[in-house]
Amino acid sequence: MCARRFLIFVFILILLFVAGAFAIYQFGQQVLIKQATPQGHFQAPSNGKPDYSKAENWIASEDLPNDPSHWRPANDQPVEPIAIDARVFYVHPTTYLRRDRWNAPLLPDADTESRTRLFVQSEASAFNQDAAVWAPRYRQAAFGAFLLRNADAQKALDLAFSDVSAAFDEFLKRNPTGPIILAAHSQGSLHLSRLLRERAPQLKDRLVAAYVVGWPLSVTADLPAIGLSACASPDQTGCVLSWQSFGQPANPDLIITAWEGTKGPTGITRERKDMLCVNPLTGTKGGVAPPNANPGTLVPNGSMTGAHLEPGSVGAHCEKGLLLLDGTIPALGPFALPGNNYHVYDYALFWAAIRNDAARRLKAWRQ
Repeated sequence: MCARRFLIFVFILILLFVAGAFAIYQFGQQVLIKQATPQGHFQAPSNGKPDYSKAENWIASEDLPNDPSHWRPANDQPVEPIAIDARVFYVHPTTYLRRDRWNAPLLPDADTESRTRLFVQSEASAFNQDAAVWAPRYRQAAFGAFLLRNADAQKALDLAFSDVSAAFDEFLKRNPTGPIILAAHSQGSLHLSRLLRERAPQLKDRLVAAYVVGWPLSVTADLPAIGLSACASPDQTGCVLSWQSFGQPANPDLIITAWEGTKGPTGITRERKDMLCVNPLTGTKGGVAPPNANPGTLVPNGSMTGAHLEPGSVGAHCEKGLLLLDGTIPALGPFALPGNNYHVYDYALFWAAIRNDAARRLKAWRQ
C-alpha cells in the first residue's frame, strides 16, 4: 500500500528503542527485515472473528471493570462535564512486538496487554471528562508486517482493519444517537483513516472531530477521499486533527523520504507542502502557541505507574507539516526517537489541551 514506506520508518524507530537493535540502525533495512519479519506465512486465525457484543473483546467500554480509559493524572483538576451524551471510538497503536505471527492474538500476552493498557490510559483518557470511551481489542498487525510489500503483509493489515471495522459496527449499534469523537494513534490512525474513507457517510452530522494522530495525512491527496476538512477553527466540528511531534532541531528526513511521492487514495501524489498539521494547543491548521498556552503535559513518574500534569512548559508551532515543540520539554521517559521525534508522546505532550479541544468542539456541536 502507498503508506508502507512510512510504516517501515516508524517501525525501525520502534525497534530502536524497544528491541535495542543497534545493528538495525547501523546496517540498515535488510537487517531490519531479517530480524523483524514475522515467521512463516500469514494464516487466517482458525477461531473465527471476534464477537464485539461481548465485553471481553473491548479494553474500554461503558461499565467495563478496570477500564484504563477512566484514569486521570494525580494533580488533575476536573471541571464540570458537558451535559451531553457523547461517545469516543479510540483505536490504540501497535503494542504487539513479537514476530511469531503476522497478527497479534485478540487476547494477548502479559507484556502486550500491559503496553496496550498503558496507551489507552495515557491517550484515550484525555476524552473521559466529557464522553464515554470505547476502545476495541483487535488483531493488530505485528510490527514486522509493515516491512514487506507482499500478500502476507497485506492480509495482516486487512485482518486488523476488519476487526476495527466490525468493532465500529457494534459501537454504532450500541450508540445509535448522539455525538461521536474518533481518535487513534500510529497504527490505529492508519486504520482510522481507512475507516473514515469507508464509513464517514454513516456519521452524517454526528461527528464532533477525528483525531488521526501520529500518522501523516495530505490535505490534497488524503482528506478529499475522507470527505472531511482539516480543523480551521477551535470550535469547528466534523473536521480532522493530525500532528506529528518533533523537538528542535528536527530531522524528519526519514519520514519525508518515506512519505513524499507516494499516492493517496485520491490518486494525487503526496507532497511535503501538503502534509497536514493541526496544532492541538490552538485547534487550528498551521497554529502557533507559546508554552504558557499549554494547560498540561502528561509527565510520568520513574516507574511509569502514574503521572502528573505540568502546565506551561511545552509550546508548539506548525512548520512544513510538522508540529515543532517550543519551550522546555519535561522528562517524559527514554522513548524520544532519532531526529528529535516525539512520536510516542504525541498525546502526552498535549494531554490537557486535547481534553479542552474535545470539550470546545462538543459544546459547538451541541449548539
